[in-house]
Amino acid sequence: MSTRTRLVIGGVLVAFLAMTGAARADTISFADAVSTLATDCGTDIKKFCKGLNLGNGRIQNCLEEHAGKVSPTCTATLSSVSASIKQRLAAQSSFTAICRHDVAQFCSGVKGEGNVLSCLNKAKRVKEGQCGQAITDAGWR
Repeated sequence: MSTRTRLVIGGVLVAFLAMTGAARADTISFADAVSTLATDCGTDIKKFCKGLNLGNGRIQNCLEEHAGKVSPTCTATLSSVSASIKQRLAAQSSFTAICRHDVAQFCSGVKGEGNVLSCLNKAKRVKEGQCGQAITDAGWR
């Protein structure tokens, strides 16, 4: 895959990161998201959005303008990847608030975010609760 194609696929991912709301589902890593989009949407992006400058939602707009022509596989993948990435970003943003009680209960006195995360990952009771789900959704476990 060419560097240009990777940049285009990355632009699609960035465009979808700006979207809001997501259903509960397993999250996908950013690298896996780009790879999945390259596999399932690369042909559509090349066909309908060739030469398009990246950024400012241009790729997303392009695919929306050609929605009737974009492959069903790409449409489904974009929706799925978007929901997963939104969920991952939401979990990363809300981690501190969701895990505040668990940090105080299981990891008080632990300094540094990485050390706190390691402590929480070792606490069995955290793995089963909301904090554990937020850690998993954030991609940190």
